[in-house]
Amino acid sequence: MRGVLEGLFRPHSHDPADSLDDEVSSSAAGIRALKISLAGLAATAAVQLVILMLSGSVALLADTIHNFADALTAVPLAVAFWLGRRPANRRYTYGYGRVEDLAGVSVVLVVAASAVLAAYEAIHRLVHPSSVSHLPWVAAAGVVGFAGNEIVARYRIRVGRQIGSAALEADGYHARTDGFSSLGVVASAIGLAAGWKAADSVFGLVITLSILVVVRTSARDIYRRLMDAVDPELVARVEAVLAATPGVDAVEGVRLRWIGHSLHAEAEITSDGDLTLAASHDIAEQARHDLLHQVRRLTSVTVHSNPRAHDDRDPHALTAHHVQLRPPAPTDGKAGPERSSSSGGPGR
Repeated sequence: MRGVLEGLFRPHSHDPADSLDDEVSSSAAGIRALKISLAGLAATAAVQLVILMLSGSVALLADTIHNFADALTAVPLAVAFWLGRRPANRRYTYGYGRVEDLAGVSVVLVVAASAVLAAYEAIHRLVHPSSVSHLPWVAAAGVVGFAGNEIVARYRIRVGRQIGSAALEADGYHARTDGFSSLGVVASAIGLAAGWKAADSVFGLVITLSILVVVRTSARDIYRRLMDAVDPELVARVEAVLAATPGVDAVEGVRLRWIGHSLHAEAEITSDGDLTLAASHDIAEQARHDLLHQVRRLTSVTVHSNPRAHDDRDPHALTAHHVQLRPPAPTDGKAGPERSSSSGGPGR
């Protein structure tokens, strides 16, 4: 029903101007989500900071540092969303979407630095013990940290999925992990109340380890994005859509990459070599249209059509010595013969 209503009030179009408006709208939603997240995490950390100054809890210190670091990570991500709205030009022909990945690197560095600081304070307190006061308030601060992070996590994940931003969605899961680590503050307060003097330092180190897990996961995700890694299931989805297009005899190669929160595709297909240029173009254009409709967050597609020869002639023999081997062909039985080939050619 929602799709029908959207079709009535927002007719479907592939016009470049409409695509740009969609991109701007998505980025505006991302910036709004980051502003709200910044306010929520900053408020959470501020409450914890007040209690930290009263209690001197190193576990609460680690959690407060982490929440402040999380709040600050919203700043480079907001800048990335803002810069990503700039149109492509003759120097940055793919636009500025990659700045979102660079912002992700800064996020990892900030979180890693917070882990080092928290670990130092926890080890120092373990070697040089000191008393912690206002234990009920320390426990309450842990509950506040958990609730604040969970609310922010749910909001970031929901908006990230709506606009197709992997960075924002990953940041939401990061906030959720932080929420569970805040429960370590509650556990430390309970341990101290029960007479375990090292509880504060031990749970401070536990929280630090949870931060390091987040660093590892975030660094892996950012590395994959910078290396143009995509979900293999997404590649299979593109191959299936192309293979189902009438007139496509084989899908010989698919390349995908994320630029910011937009997906770009290049594909090679094979059609009957006896078709006219216009007919071959129509098949490629239909394949392109099907992909834009059926693959989420796909904003640009380049389809190169190869003629299926009725003899042993290689249509790419002239350029075969200039190019590298294509990526692995699909395994659904529609792959073309192995050979060197270029995915160049016009964007249609």
